[in-house]
Amino acid sequence: EFVDRVVERTKKLRIGDPRDVNTDIGPMAHNDQFEKVLRYVDIGVKEGATLLHGGKRLNDLPEELREGYFLSPAIFTNCTDDMTICKQEVFGMLMSILSFTSEEEVISRANNTEFGLAAGVFTRDIQRGHRVVGNLQAGVTWINNYNLAPMNLPWGGVKYSGIGRENGTGGVESWTQLKSVYVEMGNVECDYPK
Repeated sequence: EFVDRVVERTKKLRIGDPRDVNTDIGPMAHNDQFEKVLRYVDIGVKEGATLLHGGKRLNDLPEELREGYFLSPAIFTNCTDDMTICKQEVFGMLMSILSFTSEEEVISRANNTEFGLAAGVFTRDIQRGHRVVGNLQAGVTWINNYNLAPMNLPWGGVKYSGIGRENGTGGVESWTQLKSVYVEMGNVECDYPK
């Protein structure tokens, strides 16, 4: 049921001009990234995952958008943790759906990667949500939402997903270096004999 609902809602996404307030998904930033995501889609299929939806260049767009790098969001099932699309940071519209049986299992599997940029948890149990994100090795986490990036909150990953932070005071601090300076303006107290 979950997978069917994901596919159904993904089909309703409005793909188009990112300047249009009614657009849900705009184009990829450039051709290199577009081609890279298409390669990941091919790899996912070759490694045995089931491509349920998308993963193709969109050609049925208005004339003024046809030069853009528009991709239909790819949804994969029958994925395993060792598949490339599950191990790498794709940075594109590609979703790998994996099932799990326990909280401990999903945390262990999510952390069993060399990357750690972002993670999201959807749950009706807010305490569980906080417990899970507290144990995930990711620089940015969400509970019951995903991919929000307010400018006043730090953004950045852990492990091979980066060091330092952008945005917020954490971003400012990553561009600064602390230095302690002590200045005595009076007599210097010294325990040594004169």
